Amino acid sequence: MADAPPDSERTALKEWSVVVDALARGAVIALVRKGGIREQRAGFVVRHDRFLLYPTYFHENTAGLAPELRPDLHELPSPPAPDAVHVTHVTHVTHVTHVAHVAGVWHVETLDPLRRIEGEHPLAWQAVESRFHYRGTLGVQVVALRIARLQTPVDVPELARYRGCVSWVELGQDVDTAGAEPVVAAADFGRRLDAIAQHLGPRSAS
Repeated sequence: MADAPPDSERTALKEWSVVVDALARGAVIALVRKGGIREQRAGFVVRHDRFLLYPTYFHENTAGLAPELRPDLHELPSPPAPDAVHVTHVTHVTHVTHVAHVAGVWHVETLDPLRRIEGEHPLAWQAVESRFHYRGTLGVQVVALRIARLQTPVDVPELARYRGCVSWVELGQDVDTAGAEPVVAAADFGRRLDAIAQHLGPRSAS
């Protein structure tokens, strides 16, 4: 498959719809990731400096969210209804509205620093602990993201390869990212990013 043009993107990160909403509002600027059950043995890997946000309802649950985000889970729209019914399959459409630029990655191998950045990621503490200890391998990755709103949102028809517990998907179409507007002002984002770095230490090579 050919690379997307400079002002287009087709690589997308799957994330809970409520988390995408929190990132899109600037309520949080970081993710805590371990990896889906179909990721490579190393777990979640930040493979790209820029990617689209692909909202999903897969495994979305109240208990895993930070308390301040839990009301949003019930206020957001329900999963989209099928847009077309065929003899053999149903096609769903996902509304893609934002692109993310990686601002920092940290491989965190002790729990205590993660306590200090609560409020900048969307997870409840019990979910952080669960991911930290998942599969008996201690550690998670914290990924700070600069989020920008697309000039023109895109409805992406769901393909079979997008489904399941995977983090990254390659969309079947290029999405125009030209003119995307950051959702958090540069000075505010820089301040919040520096605060994360103070607690987590030097950024890792992604």
